[in-house]
Amino acid sequence: MIEIWTEKYRPSKLDEVIGQEHIVKSLKAYVKSGNIPHLLFAGPAGTGKTTCAIALAKEFYGDAWRENFEELNASDERGLDVVRGRIKNFARTAPLGRAPFKIIFLDEADALTPDAQAALRRTMERYTATCRFILSCNYSSKIIEPIQSRCVVFRFSSINDRDMEKYLQKIAEKEGIEITEEGMKSLIYVARGDMRRAINSLQVAASISNRIDADTVYRVASVARPELAKALLETALRGDFLKAREMLDKMFIEEGLSGEDIIKGLHGAIFDVSLHERKKAEIIDRMGEVEFRIVEGSNERIQLEALLAYLASIEK
Repeated sequence: MIEIWTEKYRPSKLDEVIGQEHIVKSLKAYVKSGNIPHLLFAGPAGTGKTTCAIALAKEFYGDAWRENFEELNASDERGLDVVRGRIKNFARTAPLGRAPFKIIFLDEADALTPDAQAALRRTMERYTATCRFILSCNYSSKIIEPIQSRCVVFRFSSINDRDMEKYLQKIAEKEGIEITEEGMKSLIYVARGDMRRAINSLQVAASISNRIDADTVYRVASVARPELAKALLETALRGDFLKAREMLDKMFIEEGLSGEDIIKGLHGAIFDVSLHERKKAEIIDRMGEVEFRIVEGSNERIQLEALLAYLASIEK
């Protein structure tokens, strides 16, 4: 998906960041004190890690933030040569203006190779006087312990529904778009706490219609409708395998969903089905096996039909 709106509506100040109030409070205290330690931002995608880093730089440096802030994506430039070359050269040069130090922001730092992380550890220690590092990652466990011990670790949580709805409504008002109540619920369901995905889904839906409803959202988001997933489960659990197979064909052909999209939808719907807890646990276990086989390259239609056959054989 295109990400024009994601950049267009990115907050420029820490006060504008949503959903991470406890982190923003600490970052504002660093700005006020005039000093920033090495930072490690960890958490799911689309929760504001990059936004906080850029907003922090803008507030700390003011108009000179671009000259003293270097952003690198470690998943693209993750080798030892990058750490020894580009990162080291930037870190050891003096900051511009009256800034006390520069900031290097390493996005997706968990993609750095072990050798690169080992070299980065020494660079962080040696050039602390002229440079601070902000590392962003989805999984902090992939960052070696010596780097974690040099950083203040902030763990970002998924954006809650209330904050997400408020921000999406703000974008809709500025773009002249109407979002229905069901459309907003659909955007929040599709995003699952990922603000970037919510904005991208809204942008694509707005390219189809200025009135965003549930049908428009699900048409562009490649996500199984919760009501269809639940109906498919209930039909299979009643033992009506052929009817469930017809519904599966509709999801494949008319809805254009992939096997992974459907299995994720079924996983979300299983908790709304009236069934004994032990049976739910057994079904989720089987869903995990089917999902693994699909990811590994098995025929998704055969695997999902096998799952429906299993559900149809369960005595309710």
